[in-house]
Amino acid sequence: MAAVRALVAPRLAAASAFAPLHAPVPRAALHSSAPRPRARVALVLSGCGVYDGTELHEASAVLVHLSRGGAEVQIFAPDVPQMHVIDHTKGQPSESETRNVLTESARIARGKITDLARLSAADHDAAIFPGGFGAAKNLSTFAVDGKDCRVHKDVERVLKEFHEASKPIGLCCIAPVLAAKVLRGVEVTVGHEQEEGGKWPYAGTAEAIKALGAKHCVKGVTEAHVDQKNKVVTTPAFMCETALHHIHDGIGAMVKKVLELCGK
Repeated sequence: MAAVRALVAPRLAAASAFAPLHAPVPRAALHSSAPRPRARVALVLSGCGVYDGTELHEASAVLVHLSRGGAEVQIFAPDVPQMHVIDHTKGQPSESETRNVLTESARIARGKITDLARLSAADHDAAIFPGGFGAAKNLSTFAVDGKDCRVHKDVERVLKEFHEASKPIGLCCIAPVLAAKVLRGVEVTVGHEQEEGGKWPYAGTAEAIKALGAKHCVKGVTEAHVDQKNKVVTTPAFMCETALHHIHDGIGAMVKKVLELCGK
């Protein structure tokens, strides 16, 4: 042991010569900057199921990308009856069944959901609307009325509040029609404007968007269009018949741009 102390002691002495005795390590040296605040994002759902509510894969992809981006998410849906209920095994309405949009959306939210009437732009940095036919049936009447559609009063209020506060809005799949109706002159994408042999089966939506007074911008399924002036970010998602991972990537591009526009 004496031999060990003889070897170590000179090194300890040399080290102490370069630092004052009892000098505390400044905390600033360990933490050079404060952590960035998390973006607070409101996610607005329209039910549960592609043909009568929110498209589940789109909602899940949005949540995954928001989680990866470090966002704080609160989920909302209107407390209203669905337009109708679709039997997804047959693709046909179930005439004897009724469902509530908020109750069905709670399935995706794992029960943690709030009535859309309580959503205020003052409490959030951004809002995102996934697609699914619920956006065109429960959040608006686009599925029935096309360019003459009406938008649910709280959906319209929320879009206007975020827009007036210059806070970003993200929409995917068919949901961009909501912004096209409410925010006149906005730029959005639902993908391509020709069916291209069935790859873009809902390509006619682009013409309806133009009829609403909005500008349609052609984009691929893995891309997102950013309307910098209005802070509206859109991506085609399931408007395109393609592999699921391409849709996931496009939604990721949309979420990334929304978070960048939040500045957080």
